[in-house]
Amino acid sequence: MRLGRGARITLGAITVLILGVIYLPLFVVGVNSFSTSQSLSWPPPGFTLEWWGKAFRSAGALEALLTSVQVAVVATAVALILGTLISLALQRFDFFGKNVVNLLVILPIALPGIVTGIALNNFFRTIMGVPLSIWTVVIAHGTFTIVTVFNNVIARLRRLGTSYEEASADLGAGIWTTFRLVTFPQLRSALFAGGLLAFALSFDEIIVTTFTAGQGVTTLPIFILNNMFRPNQAPIVSVIAVVLVLISIVPIYIAQRLTSEEGQKR
Repeated sequence: MRLGRGARITLGAITVLILGVIYLPLFVVGVNSFSTSQSLSWPPPGFTLEWWGKAFRSAGALEALLTSVQVAVVATAVALILGTLISLALQRFDFFGKNVVNLLVILPIALPGIVTGIALNNFFRTIMGVPLSIWTVVIAHGTFTIVTVFNNVIARLRRLGTSYEEASADLGAGIWTTFRLVTFPQLRSALFAGGLLAFALSFDEIIVTTFTAGQGVTTLPIFILNNMFRPNQAPIVSVIAVVLVLISIVPIYIAQRLTSEEGQKR
C-alpha cells in the first residue's frame, strides 16, 4: 500500500509528536542529573557531576539497588521454570480446561498493578498470616514475570511443531533426553529473551512492590519515590532514575534483537 505525500507528512508529524511526549521527559530527567540546582529548576543554571558522585556513594541507594537485583534475579528464575513448564503443558498436551488455564496464566499481566498488589497483600497478611518480606515481593513479581517467559516459549513451540521431538522418540530417546538434546536447544533464545524481559519488568516494578514489601525492604523504585521530594535529594534521584532507565533498556534491547533475528532466520 502506498501513501500520498500528505498522508506521509501527517503520519510523520504524529509519530514525532508521540515520541516527543514519551521521550522528552526522560531527556529532561537526564539533563537534571547534571544540574547544579538542588530543586531541579529548568533550565539548569549550570552543570556538575557532583550528584553522580553522591548517588554512587549513597548507602541507601546502593542497598536498594542490590535488593532490586536480588528480587529480579530470583523472580526471573521462578518465571523461567514455571513459565516453561506451563507453556510445554499447554502446547504439547490436550486436557479439560486448557483454554481457561491459558487465560489465567496471561491475566496477571493485564490486571492493574494496584489490584494485584491489594489482592496479594490481603492474601499474604490476612489469609496466609505470612509477614511481608523480600520473599513476598519475589512471589508477587513472579505472578506477572511468568507471563513474559510463557509468551516467548509458547510462541516458539508453536513455530517448531512436534516433528523433531517425534523423530527423537522414534529413535529411542526418552522424554528427558529429547528435551535436553532437541527441545531445549531450540528454546534457548526464547528463554533468554523472556528472562531478560522478566528481569526488566521485575527490576522497575513499584506498585505491586509497595503492597508486598515488608519493613526494611526497599527496592530502587521505592527508594526513588521516598526520596524524590526530600530536601537536596531530587538531583540524586534523577541520577538513580537515569541509571534505572539504562539498566532497563539493555535487557529489553537484547531481547528485541534476539526475537527479530530469530524471526529473520525463519
